[in-house]
Amino acid sequence: MPDPTPDPGAGPKQPGKQPAEQPSDSGGSGRQRLLAAVRTPSRAQLVVAVLLAVLGFAGVTQVRSNDRDDTYAGKREQDLIDLLNALAGTTQRSQNEIDRLEQTRANLQDSSNSRQAALLQAQKDTATLNILAGLVKATGQGLRVTIKDPEGSVDVDTILDTIEELRTSGAEAIEFNDTVRVIAQTSFDTGVGGTIIDGTLVSPPYVIDVIGDPHALETGLTFLLGPQDDVENEGGTLTMEELDDVQIDAVRQPVRPEFAEPGTTQ
Repeated sequence: MPDPTPDPGAGPKQPGKQPAEQPSDSGGSGRQRLLAAVRTPSRAQLVVAVLLAVLGFAGVTQVRSNDRDDTYAGKREQDLIDLLNALAGTTQRSQNEIDRLEQTRANLQDSSNSRQAALLQAQKDTATLNILAGLVKATGQGLRVTIKDPEGSVDVDTILDTIEELRTSGAEAIEFNDTVRVIAQTSFDTGVGGTIIDGTLVSPPYVIDVIGDPHALETGLTFLLGPQDDVENEGGTLTMEELDDVQIDAVRQPVRPEFAEPGTTQ
């Protein structure tokens, strides 16, 4: 059975009072945890630190960009004058280059136009020379001259004079009886029953198709003592018909000159 004798060293108990709690070292424990976190940071802490660093760098950059002065307000007057002079010089050089390129383009266009014009003129000259040389067919307004010689008394010289007067009056193409093309080198000779033209016997009536100004051609045949009078004096008749479309189909083969060569122009 327990001894009810009280302990002399123990004081009397007071009703309702609890024993006092011992103070804890919470401050020291927090510092230790902070030092531990700094010394050995976790992965999450590293990520947060990197994000904070990036955010801070972006903020500083933005502030510097906003504070930058791009209006040249802080430059000296002489610096601005030099800058304007440099810009003016650059502008002038650019304008000079534009002018040079435009002049070059104009020269090229002129050269191209000149070559084109020369080519067109050469083509026209070639066509004209081909007609005069009798190398191609021809068509145009002119006259149809008919010489009737029922007695065969019209002289070859009269036929030749008629052709010469037509040439003098501006004939550009001449054809006899739809057969022989007359050119500058054409020869005429007396033949049996007609006239030999470039080796071909042409018999009357002579039908001469001529391309040229009809009025000028007619005048060249009807003047006093001209071809028409000569033909009638020799027993023949010469009549003319003005045509709006004279067709000359006879052509000649080109003949290469045997002695003549092109000369040089000075």
